[in-house]
Amino acid sequence: MSMNTTTSYNLPALSNEGGLSAYLAQIKKFPMLDAEEEYMLAKNWKSTGNIKSAEKLVTSHLRLVAKIAMGYKGYGLPVNEMISEGNIGLMQAVKKFEPEKGFRLATYAMWWIKASIQEYILRSWSLVKIGTTTAQKKLFFNLKKLKNQIAPRTEGDLRKEHVSEIANKLNVSEEEVVSMNRRLSGKEHSLNAQIGEDGDEWQDWLVDKEMDQELKIAQKEEMDQRKDLLNDSIKILNDREREILYSRRLNDEPTTLEDLSKKFKISRERIRQIENKAFEKLQKHMLNSAKSKNLLPAN
Repeated sequence: MSMNTTTSYNLPALSNEGGLSAYLAQIKKFPMLDAEEEYMLAKNWKSTGNIKSAEKLVTSHLRLVAKIAMGYKGYGLPVNEMISEGNIGLMQAVKKFEPEKGFRLATYAMWWIKASIQEYILRSWSLVKIGTTTAQKKLFFNLKKLKNQIAPRTEGDLRKEHVSEIANKLNVSEEEVVSMNRRLSGKEHSLNAQIGEDGDEWQDWLVDKEMDQELKIAQKEEMDQRKDLLNDSIKILNDREREILYSRRLNDEPTTLEDLSKKFKISRERIRQIENKAFEKLQKHMLNSAKSKNLLPAN
């Protein structure tokens, strides 16, 4: 029996920013599941359609959704809405979850939760005409992380050398980096901001060692899976494509187009074309492999 995302669950209410503190306190009361209990609940739900089993799988992972959603709070959108979107992704994950595959639900659900939240963010930011190309989406979701690595504590416009470095790493124009940085600037929320009338702060709730450990395990499993997918998929490229892609996208310090042009005795534009074509081939193969292995949400 399959589960519809409109299935009625007895979940804590999440209404507005004022009620966020109460919601976070409620979801912390749901116990975490060990591997055996999770497996038995998932098997029972899948074979009998027992709604109580599905509900327990969902409620035990609501903290994971909130944890992930808070990672996107810098985009200036209501956290409660991102949590709600993430909860939809979680319910989809429970619907699709196959315990026989050997993965924990948290590992599988992370893909669904992130996809739901990111789609919501992209829909919301389309109001300011955010780009929707693959490169621009990559810029949108990676700019803050790269800024923290390259120019920590920088406010306002980035220095020219930092703009150039980010543009090179993400394969976008410098103008796009400057524009995106200005859109995202000023929208950070302090970890000391109160989340309710009782005076709780973000950082008070985030200190949750049990959830941190669960998330770290899930993230490690996700990273290992990505490495395996990359190592498997890179084999479809020929030697030249592989070397150019590694040099431009996978090295900590990318090789310049000029240096690769001299090495392969072709124009810089041709190097760029080979790089983009190889990247597209690699992305497509990794996506197909991930879906075939049940690691990604099926659109």
